Amino acid sequence: MTVTTAALFTRALNMTIQYRVSFSDAAAHLIDVSLTITDPASSGQILRLPNWIPGSYMIRDFSRNIVSLSATSNGRSVSMEKLDKSTWQAEANLDELCVQYTVYAWDLSVRAAHVDQTHAFFNGTSAFLSVDGQEQSAHNVTIERPVNDSESLFELSTTLKPVDVDAVGFGTYMAPDYDELIDHPVEIGTFKRLEFLACGVKHEVVLTGDCFFDEQRVIDDLTLICEYQINFFGAPAPIEHYVFMVMVVDAGYGGLEHRASTALMITRENLPVAGVEKMSDKYLDFLGLCSHEYFHTWNVKRIKPAQFVPFDLTSESYTQLLWFFEGMTSYYDDL
Repeated sequence: MTVTTAALFTRALNMTIQYRVSFSDAAAHLIDVSLTITDPASSGQILRLPNWIPGSYMIRDFSRNIVSLSATSNGRSVSMEKLDKSTWQAEANLDELCVQYTVYAWDLSVRAAHVDQTHAFFNGTSAFLSVDGQEQSAHNVTIERPVNDSESLFELSTTLKPVDVDAVGFGTYMAPDYDELIDHPVEIGTFKRLEFLACGVKHEVVLTGDCFFDEQRVIDDLTLICEYQINFFGAPAPIEHYVFMVMVVDAGYGGLEHRASTALMITRENLPVAGVEKMSDKYLDFLGLCSHEYFHTWNVKRIKPAQFVPFDLTSESYTQLLWFFEGMTSYYDDL
């Protein structure tokens, strides 16, 4: 363990907000979360789950997927009052608070959470209750290997800051605040992993799902796209590591940007066939999707209107600038 990593680990252990994520029943599509707060509000700690996710500008009501929730303090059961569809409040005058809840994860999309016996994918907006008044505090999260992965075949991919993780990614991560915590999706499964450098920055393409394709062509084309965009906005890039997180499915298509990664969903037809020189329309669509979401690394993630600083994820946030967020980005893709 390096000095820097050791310092991070010590800081993580002393954090007041700690999550533990486990998967005890993947066949039932469940995510188990334990949230420990060492300094809850004396008036009764309020907890909230976002109602929408940045980049997908619709109310999603993620809290509807919380199927159970309970709490303890120093080993004693405590009451949790539900204030509205996505907000809970604990008893007052607690020295500590540990909340256990279960999330039903059966939304095969880039914006929510999906768990089965082959993989697990989740966005923080589906899994992490926010601690009212402590959103600016540092957070840590420990992610355990799914119980059904008895042969230890799965790997974990995320751009959260690792603190103490094993060789395939399971372990403890940290985020400086809640907004960052929920902006790094997690994928667990058996991957096909491609790596390349763009302007000196490490990039990965992590694909979940059976697929056979021209891997070098994808690397070469994405390197060209990423380097062009980094130079367009001006090096150095605002990221140290970027991941294209790709779910390869039988039917589906879409993407959602994050500050150092993007979650993508495509079919096998979107990938290039080895030995076929001509670029197919489907593969061009895939490259366009990657380019679009990568461009969001700057436009939306780091160039955003004051109305969205900070995001209010509890209710609708109206804007007339989607033409710039999405339209301008798509216009750029076609240049």
